[in-house]
Amino acid sequence: MKPPSFRLFLLSAVLWGWILGVGLTDAPAARPAVQREQLPNKLVLLVSEDHSLPFVTIQMLLDAGSRRDPAGEEGLAYLTAKGLLLGTTRQPAATFNQTLDFMGASLEASASADYSVVSLRVLKKDLDRAFGLFLDGLTRPAFPEEELQKEIKKILGGIQAAEEDPETLAEKAFRQVLFGHNPYGHPVEGTKESVGKLTRDRVLEFFREWHHPNNAILAVVGDVSLEEVKTRLVPLLTPWEVKKTNPQPFQPTFQPGPETRLINRDVTQSSIIIGGPGVERANPDYYALTVMNYILGGGGFGSRLMEEIRVKRGLAYSVASFLDSRKYQGSFQVVLQTKNTSAQEAVKLVFQGLKRIREEAVSPEELQRAQKYLIGSFPMRFDTQGKLAGFLTQVEYYGLGLDYPEKYPNVIQSVTREDVLRVARTYLRSEQTIQVVVGNLKEAGME
Repeated sequence: MKPPSFRLFLLSAVLWGWILGVGLTDAPAARPAVQREQLPNKLVLLVSEDHSLPFVTIQMLLDAGSRRDPAGEEGLAYLTAKGLLLGTTRQPAATFNQTLDFMGASLEASASADYSVVSLRVLKKDLDRAFGLFLDGLTRPAFPEEELQKEIKKILGGIQAAEEDPETLAEKAFRQVLFGHNPYGHPVEGTKESVGKLTRDRVLEFFREWHHPNNAILAVVGDVSLEEVKTRLVPLLTPWEVKKTNPQPFQPTFQPGPETRLINRDVTQSSIIIGGPGVERANPDYYALTVMNYILGGGGFGSRLMEEIRVKRGLAYSVASFLDSRKYQGSFQVVLQTKNTSAQEAVKLVFQGLKRIREEAVSPEELQRAQKYLIGSFPMRFDTQGKLAGFLTQVEYYGLGLDYPEKYPNVIQSVTREDVLRVARTYLRSEQTIQVVVGNLKEAGME
């Protein structure tokens, strides 16, 4: 589930993208110094030194996201990830958390559609002790019944609260219509019906099936050298045993479109999503689509949709497009909020924008502006320890190569106007377009 503030965050991101894009150069991104090794138990280890601050950030990515959830048990991966920090076989949750608090360390766990992540940030002087807790949670979770039930109630409360949020409702409906029974079709945290049925036994089974070193990537970033990692951390990791997993083939199916889903709510603004199938992260067209998306709606005030819908007509405070590219084929979306009375006009303008970018080549100026921003802002993806740890694990997970920061500027710079037109025509297919509107349908004239 994206939090209710997601659309505000998205707007802020594209607005800052427009602001920061001014004056950015297309100089190649500085490549983080990274050392990669694979341990005997098949765990991939990535180490990047940063001695500017006496902190170390560690992130473990496990290929155990919500797409692994069995049918009828949606939310199992998410609950399992949360359960890692509810106490271990060596110490209960209260002691576990008190020890972390005493060190001033932060330890978090969560899941997304593709993977689960456990992250630790700690002062270097406390690294050994904190890493012991980190590894205990990963390899020896107790999943205590009482604590799991508290977590389930918390998740159910979040699901209930989200049902009152029009933007979250729109997103949930869009995902259901687009993916159907595709493993990406359900919310990461599950549903009211599925979460209430989850049990400790099933959490333990999911953990035993997917949480293994041969299914994981570990990034260590900060005030620590590779030799220190090898002498202080690796000996604790090597006993973690390999286990064979049995992944089911992923079925990247989509519901046939076009389709419109209207949801009536007594609200002053309509939340609207228009989109369809996207691409998987490994698709070679991903980069041309990234440029296309920036021009269409991902570039803040520099984008076409923002210019037409907000600047010229004042119909919406926020409007943006984005690619949700995953391990397998994801989605492309245009999201906006507008007064109920202007919903139909705003939707019409979105469709006009989609039609235009499919039929006309973008201008040389639009292409150059998009490339300049995308290349110039790229280093911001890893300008903190936390960002870099996440960046490294994802680069490894999606198989992009450790030279990805060096390749990225050239790949973006090589995108042509013809490429943008080609991918728009290929992937923004009108016959597959899905439209979701959550709002006062009477006021919107959509009853």
